[in-house]
Amino acid sequence: MGFKHIIAIISLSAVAVACNYLDFDETAGRNNKEDMYRYFDRVSQMLTHVYSFMPQCASFTGAGLDVLSLRDCASDDGEYGAVAATIQNVNNGNWSATSTYDEAWTLYNGIRAANSFIEEVEHVDLSRYENQSNYQNWMESLRYFPYEARVLRAYYFFELARRYGDIAMPLTVLTVEEANTIGKTPFAEVIAFIVKECNEAAKNLPMDFLAVGGNNNTGRTTKGFAMALKTKALLYAASPLHNPSDDAEAWKAAARAALEVINLNLYRLDANGCYTDPLNSKELVLARMNTENASYELYNFPLRLAYGNRTQALLACGNYPSQNLVDAFETVNGYGVTLGASGWECADPAFDPQHPYDGRDPRFARTVLADGATFKGIAVDVSTDGNDNVPVAQGGSATGYFLRKYIQENTSFEPNRTATQRHQWILYRYAETLLSYAEAMVNAFGSGDYRDGEFTLSALEALNQVRANAGMPDITDTGKEALLSRIRNEWRVEFAFEDHRFWDVRRWKIGDETQRQLYGVHIVRRTNGEKVYTRTLYETRAWSERMNLYPIPQRELFNNDNLNPQNAGW
Repeated sequence: MGFKHIIAIISLSAVAVACNYLDFDETAGRNNKEDMYRYFDRVSQMLTHVYSFMPQCASFTGAGLDVLSLRDCASDDGEYGAVAATIQNVNNGNWSATSTYDEAWTLYNGIRAANSFIEEVEHVDLSRYENQSNYQNWMESLRYFPYEARVLRAYYFFELARRYGDIAMPLTVLTVEEANTIGKTPFAEVIAFIVKECNEAAKNLPMDFLAVGGNNNTGRTTKGFAMALKTKALLYAASPLHNPSDDAEAWKAAARAALEVINLNLYRLDANGCYTDPLNSKELVLARMNTENASYELYNFPLRLAYGNRTQALLACGNYPSQNLVDAFETVNGYGVTLGASGWECADPAFDPQHPYDGRDPRFARTVLADGATFKGIAVDVSTDGNDNVPVAQGGSATGYFLRKYIQENTSFEPNRTATQRHQWILYRYAETLLSYAEAMVNAFGSGDYRDGEFTLSALEALNQVRANAGMPDITDTGKEALLSRIRNEWRVEFAFEDHRFWDVRRWKIGDETQRQLYGVHIVRRTNGEKVYTRTLYETRAWSERMNLYPIPQRELFNNDNLNPQNAGW
């Protein structure tokens, strides 16, 4: 029986949702299951298939009503222009077990692929090729393959657990009957398993894949990513959503894991922003590779720079930063800035309310295209009579701001001068380790300057490394509550539109205070050239504590009663 058909028959279940297989050349009819693990290149392709499930929030290669939306636009950091998109159900409270938000449940297909690979790769025997020139390179790669797959499986479990909490956790390839009766594993046990797998993988994976197997295989799971994933899992386990008693030991475990990554001395912060050239950045830990494409720019550029190339039905499919987010960026001197009811409010003597976006945290210009910014040789103008003041339904900004993060400025849609670029979606970068450490240390010890023989770096030192890299002054607050507020803001500005804010709001349980109103800016240019900036309520949003976790899809509960109970409130 062909390999494609074997996969298709087994994978109909609540845990392995759909038929997934690889399109291999079936020349000579050799592609049965056994033959797939007889040849190195095909074994490698099977592992690539496991990698193919790595989640990616941004669609750099496709176009569609839902795939162009960024999850930050289901938080107070932004708004997605298309009102009919599924992401709007999160904002208006209309998502449910029968009308789910994303398709993360399909990660069980990736887990199934990983389980199958882990089982089969142990029996691969290439000894008949030992006299070939590539044999030693093949064997070197094969040594790492099982651990790569185990880290990917752990990563997929984490992605599911941060959505659903307690989850089904299959560790073998299941039959339909087994899949339809498997029960849920408690969140704490899922995290413990992830930690165990990451510890084991970290002992066996290389620091990088630059020369493994005779090739540059950047983009694969490494020792550093295994340790980083462990840190991330423990941070979520220690956070208020999953640690209601605020157990200090949970925070210490997260800090300890982060410090292990720091002490590798393998990664360095990138002053230019890791996302501008991630593959050559010492800050990158892992990224998902993408082919050359321009859809991300096409639907996020100011409309006039698309030169009429946007699909008419997708005109409004842009991601727009909110005034809520803009207010999170300090001045470069470390002063807070807010657009209040009476205009701009800022205590920085250098702040100019007529040029409120100048002299801000340098990360602001990397994240947001604001009025007056120069981009591709034009000045962005969203004032009432400006060139970029277009109705949202026709491709204009919903908030008065355009997205800059991940945008490749060299992309062009100008006739006879078109240009596309490659994008890499960053799954983890080193700044996350430092902020994880800072947050965990403050919660564990209640102070920003605490350190001892084990925890040799203080929370403030870790936090201020991230700020110094961005060109921002040190924070000096040492009290727990004040410093936690600063750390949370640092997460927000450092990782805006990198798929963090949506999750941070939930793990911190702050949705009720942050997710109710989304604001934009309205700019009027007076005849004398002076501009009047007004904070405008763009949208009132729904929030309920049940939204801290996703609902389990109702179709899965129908298939498998052991996935009950449904998450609270759904």
